[in-house]
Amino acid sequence: MINGKKVVIIMPAYNAEKTLKQTYDEIYKDFVDEVILVDDNSQDNTKIVSKELNITTIVHKENKGYGGNQKSCYKAALKANADIVVMLHPDYQYTPKLIPAIVSMMAFGEYDAVLASRMLGNSALKGGMPLYKFVANKFLTGFENIFTGEKLSEYHTGFRGFTREVLEKLPLDACDNDFIFDNEMIALLFYYGFKIGEVSCPTKYFKEASSINFVRSCKYGLGVLAVSVKYRLAKMGILTKIFKPDAEKLDLNTELEYYFQ
Repeated sequence: MINGKKVVIIMPAYNAEKTLKQTYDEIYKDFVDEVILVDDNSQDNTKIVSKELNITTIVHKENKGYGGNQKSCYKAALKANADIVVMLHPDYQYTPKLIPAIVSMMAFGEYDAVLASRMLGNSALKGGMPLYKFVANKFLTGFENIFTGEKLSEYHTGFRGFTREVLEKLPLDACDNDFIFDNEMIALLFYYGFKIGEVSCPTKYFKEASSINFVRSCKYGLGVLAVSVKYRLAKMGILTKIFKPDAEKLDLNTELEYYFQ
């Protein structure tokens, strides 16, 4: 705990057996009360490694997609009475050593959400980010800042933290089950007036680190543009369905798939 807040780390996992232990070992346990991993029907031994590390492990019987995995993660964290939830990919692309900084920014009420940005500083390209992804990231972030009226350095990081209030209030069950979920969530944070902070985060690109291919990256990019336009239309009162205040919130009464024994 920090400042009386229960801290839960969630790991949305898919085929992460080679990097899970290295990621988990670098989590500063003095700041963390529980770690929960949701295995999205991996084809390797992710769930076995997770249980060997004594991580609370949930396994999907069928693949639900990156966004669908996160929904299960957040439901599990809320059921575990988390006050602060940090999403950490188990592929070791982001350093777990930043968890205390991310948590501290929320534990004392300064921010409702915190993003670990690869674009603050010069670490992205040095860490091996492909040039086309770097350029696309910069372009999409600039486009989003224009349409949202905000000023983030990056919208596309997979290392992020949220307070319980955020997860209880946002209509996350209405969001997409694929990679665009991340972007929709940030748009919702702005729409509902939550405060977002950023920390600079180094990144590592290597063979075992998860990454979507070029075709899916293009699909994601088009989705980002669409979310930005929808956000602006919603703020103008022209569109109400996508960011409807009473849309589907996470249903904590639904059972998660099952706990791996």
